[in-house]
Amino acid sequence: MALHLGRLGAGPCWRVARGGCGELRAWSRRCPAARLCGTPGSAAAGQGRGLGHRAAAGGALRLGTRVAAALAGLAGLGAAAFGYIERAEMVPKSSGARSPSPERPEEEDELARRCSGFMASPVTDLRELRRTPGDMKTKMELLILETQAHVCQALAQVDGGARFSVDRWERKEGGGGICCVLQDGSVFEKAGVTISVVHGNLSEEAAKQMRSRGKNLKTKDGKLPFSAMGVSSVIHPKNPHVPSIHFNYRYFEVEEADGNKQWWFGGGCDLTPTYLNREDAVHFHKTLKDACDRHGPDLYPKFKKWCDDYFVITHRGERRGIGGIFFDDLDSPSKEEVFHFVQSCAQAIIPSYIPLVKKHCHESFSPQEKLWQQLRRGRYIEFNLLYDRGTKFGLFTPGSRIESILISLPLTARWEYMNSPPENSKEAEILEVLRHPRDWVH
Repeated sequence: MALHLGRLGAGPCWRVARGGCGELRAWSRRCPAARLCGTPGSAAAGQGRGLGHRAAAGGALRLGTRVAAALAGLAGLGAAAFGYIERAEMVPKSSGARSPSPERPEEEDELARRCSGFMASPVTDLRELRRTPGDMKTKMELLILETQAHVCQALAQVDGGARFSVDRWERKEGGGGICCVLQDGSVFEKAGVTISVVHGNLSEEAAKQMRSRGKNLKTKDGKLPFSAMGVSSVIHPKNPHVPSIHFNYRYFEVEEADGNKQWWFGGGCDLTPTYLNREDAVHFHKTLKDACDRHGPDLYPKFKKWCDDYFVITHRGERRGIGGIFFDDLDSPSKEEVFHFVQSCAQAIIPSYIPLVKKHCHESFSPQEKLWQQLRRGRYIEFNLLYDRGTKFGLFTPGSRIESILISLPLTARWEYMNSPPENSKEAEILEVLRHPRDWVH
């Protein structure tokens, strides 16, 4: 779930419709002159080793699940590339994209070309991004924008008749974000893919939470500067045979009074089917495992268990779905190695999910199956509103952007009194898996 601190900026809508030869065309009402651009490129995932949690004096970084609160909050809702998508140019007044230096004209600027394929211009001024190409904040902002664009393009291509609204919002304390939302499409009931890039000073409450978890942070004049950014998404299809998916990848950085910086990454990706399809479960988990295994054989089993333990609807004795991976406070062995791991995970989103959508989106379904989907959506809402730390953090934070916090909720859901599926039914089968997580890849 997403916490967005700020106000909604005026944003265009992206309409996606079938063009000649089945291509997708998108345009903005604000920019009638569209131009052809390639899908954003992505750097190859680097090899990593020994990813884990670095011990810190007085205790490990433990805000994660709280800062996942803030960051799932701050991040909000986000491999196939479709080279024939027409995009209208979107350049806010402060982007810097219109004023490159004479020796680096825009048409020769690799960063400008890369940004031209995003759903909107970066939150950070392009001139600042050019000045700091090696800074992790720059790398992560470009990665989350790229992930948002790739996922939105993939969803639009599958849906075929969708309308994306693209909203920019600003946070008066610093930064902002971009919300891309599709509703009532041909395939997807609701899909939100959101990024945020925020900075400022941690609230006293957040600083106290960090100290209570063993962080000995040095403030200056009571201030603790931070930067946080992430991409997050929840996708709810119409057909009950197509599973829902959630993903979130984020980066957090705190600067102490002496200039020392604490940093960590968090995130994950998990699947929530209405009915169990073993082939789908194996495909999804194997794709995530392959991404993890490039950086260490111990990562997938560790993060798979973490996911199973986190997404629990305690009062029901069920998991929200069939899991995936989840991690937080990841700060070793090095910033670059962890970034490459997160990059690999982000690049696994589309190949883990889109084949499942294409496989099932045209299957027929009965009223009973649709009813069961609505009941399971109710369980999804129960978890998000009662247990998800990001949602709770956002709802109780003054000035939060409620529309973004609740962006992951489905359009429709249902609760029935004492609903219990018959034994040996397909409905009972998925309940058994949700109560007793399985190993899908061995």
